[in-house]
Amino acid sequence: MTLKLFLKPGACSLSPHIALEEAGLPYETESVDLAKKVTATGGNYFDINPKGYVPALRLDSGELLTEGPAIVQYIADQAPASQLAPANGTIERYRLQGWLNYIGTELHKSCSAFFNPMSRDDWKAAARANLERRLRHVDDHLGAGNAYLLGEGFSVADGYLFTVLRWMAPIGFDLAPYPQIQAFQARVGARPAVQAALKAEGLA
Repeated sequence: MTLKLFLKPGACSLSPHIALEEAGLPYETESVDLAKKVTATGGNYFDINPKGYVPALRLDSGELLTEGPAIVQYIADQAPASQLAPANGTIERYRLQGWLNYIGTELHKSCSAFFNPMSRDDWKAAARANLERRLRHVDDHLGAGNAYLLGEGFSVADGYLFTVLRWMAPIGFDLAPYPQIQAFQARVGARPAVQAALKAEGLA
């Protein structure tokens, strides 16, 4: 099985890239120019993914998976020994899905205001206030004896959180008030699989 991940370096596609490295699955990547919707090999990205954004994961069957939280769970389930996701049907799996949704809707989406050139100042102010509240919750959770979001074990939700937190400096959001998050970033960033994904995307 060889999977193909379509990505943009540093974008949310870094999350499944990390998951693939952690899982130890054979895979290849192709970068996408999202402005032009063209892949590195010259393909029309809309022909691959009609949504036009990353990540997208092509399976051996030719089928395409989109949306980061779905993709990382698929990756985790292909390598259960890696323990990147709790077993399906368990309460722990639903907690994982809760964190993936929280990161996607409350953190990832709030960052969109800062990357959209059409954003008004009031939109950015509202997004910043939301990030402050939501990151305080994450910081408190990590400070309650949790090395990672689900406790002591790294999961695909941690790779997603790490990816989104990397955007805080570029958007001018100071993480100094969140010491547990800063420690989390250092802890995740030191993982060999994370380092491998960062280096592959030219980010380390």
